[in-house]
Amino acid sequence: MTIELSQTRVPSTEPVRTDKEIEAAAEAAVVRRRRRVLAYRLALLVLLLGGWEVAGRIGLIDPFFFALPSQIVMRIVTWILNGTSQGPLWFEIWVTMEEAIVGFLTGAVAGILAGIALGRNQFAADVFSIYIRIANAIPRIVLAPIFIMAFGLGLPSKVAVAFVMVFFVVFANAFQGVREADRAMIANAQILGASKWDVTRSVVIPSALSWIFASLHVSFGFAIVGAVVGELLGSQHGIGQLIAIARGSFDSPGVFAGMVVLIVVAMLADYTMTAIEHRIVRWRPAALSDAMSD
Repeated sequence: MTIELSQTRVPSTEPVRTDKEIEAAAEAAVVRRRRRVLAYRLALLVLLLGGWEVAGRIGLIDPFFFALPSQIVMRIVTWILNGTSQGPLWFEIWVTMEEAIVGFLTGAVAGILAGIALGRNQFAADVFSIYIRIANAIPRIVLAPIFIMAFGLGLPSKVAVAFVMVFFVVFANAFQGVREADRAMIANAQILGASKWDVTRSVVIPSALSWIFASLHVSFGFAIVGAVVGELLGSQHGIGQLIAIARGSFDSPGVFAGMVVLIVVAMLADYTMTAIEHRIVRWRPAALSDAMSD
């Protein structure tokens, strides 16, 4: 005798979610993750600064050499309200940023143009490669005294130092980005009758943009380093000059306050560059979010 068992499907009690509900849940997960990351960042910052302050108060570290966070904050507040020994803080920041921005822009443009030109011309790349390697092997910071002797204590010497700090970083990435362009797309464009300039403009440069922007994030920090190093060696104004004056008088809060100001300026510049990158390279696929890990 055969016994047939009928299987009955139990209806699901979970409500069916619409596309809008799923999208809203995903956005809420992203917001929760961002808030959690921010909370952990703030907690870590408070822990580090608090530990630093306590260690200085109980004598584990010497405040003469490592200024306490409270002393650094008070020095920055004093600079903002009363100005520095060299003048208003905002003017000192502007001097350093002017040097860094001019050096960054000139170095980045020159690096991009040279990288694209040599990346598209194998013969020129073979000719100039040995000289580029020799120049790249020279520590750029060593050139700062030479530029100061040649151009004086003003803007040109600091721009020159920032320029050489930026140029080789951007050039290397632009050159590699051009070499990594899709050969199949280049061949298809040439088959369709595109000229060499059309291929460069429509295929090669968009392909290299990710490489170029990756170098710009790093190279702007190098531009600030170049400007500050030039100011440390000889200048009349700028954050580097403030640090040099504080160093000469063993004023550790002034040294650390100058470093904090530079960090804040560099972070703001990096966020600005990221926003510009997102607007220019809209076609690039977005990075996979970690929100699904929630």
